[in-house]
Amino acid sequence: MRIGELAELTGASTRALRYYEQRGLLGSERSENGYRDYPEEAVATVKGIRLLLDSGLSSDDIRAIRGCLARDLSTEPECADARVLYERRLRSVQERIDTLTRTRDRIEHHLRTHAV
Repeated sequence: MRIGELAELTGASTRALRYYEQRGLLGSERSENGYRDYPEEAVATVKGIRLLLDSGLSSDDIRAIRGCLARDLSTEPECADARVLYERRLRSVQERIDTLTRTRDRIEHHLRTHAV
């Protein structure tokens, strides 16, 4: 299928599809005239990429679990690689939340104790 058809089926822009390909998240073959030709499973792959990006994962994170992308990640059980990545990213997000919470608490304390 051509890039325009894949874009229509997935809701992704053609620009996004080219970006996914550049980042190694999506593959295509080139026809004789140079057009990209995507396999049918590219629809599930793109939907998985979009779901993971919307969940806060980076393209580098997603590339690490590229083998999981041919599945429908919104309905099928997660593959083991994806689960490990999710757990690692969740710890990272929680650490950032904890840091921001401590910063907020210090600022609030400063405002309460040093109000002008």
